[in-house]
Amino acid sequence: MGAGKTTVGRLLARRMGLSFIDLDCYIENRYQQSVSRLFAERGESGFREIERTLLHEAGSFEDVLIATGGGAPCFYDNMEFMNGCGTTVYLKVPVGELAARLEKARQSRPLLKDKSRDELCGFIANALKEREPFYGRAACVFDAGKMNDEADVRKITDELEKIL
Repeated sequence: MGAGKTTVGRLLARRMGLSFIDLDCYIENRYQQSVSRLFAERGESGFREIERTLLHEAGSFEDVLIATGGGAPCFYDNMEFMNGCGTTVYLKVPVGELAARLEKARQSRPLLKDKSRDELCGFIANALKEREPFYGRAACVFDAGKMNDEADVRKITDELEKIL
């Protein structure tokens, strides 16, 4: 959350002539419900099953770049599946930078809405601690800490395009 997966992914896909899929949007379009509503109605395990199924579906498409939600790599065989389908990229961002980015969008993110700055930093640090073992299995771990404007996004996209 807040690492720039959708922003960078959309631009990178366009430059590389690929289709772009934001997995959360793909799920919402298929189920005609928001991710937060699916979570509320089906619980995390029900949502993660949907996520896995649609990740496998989208992963079977040709010429596509997929931006997953932050939890997707951490459940079932998702990380192994993604590594088997293509080149995975982890946009690594320090906790403080993620907090600064998410603080601006806090009201639109239910999990973050009522958190103070300190609570937000703690929440992010705990999530990364749990998820880092999965994220670290990505084929490419890329420092995306400096993404303050469009020029930074273009620079990151340029560098990733050369790597991929």
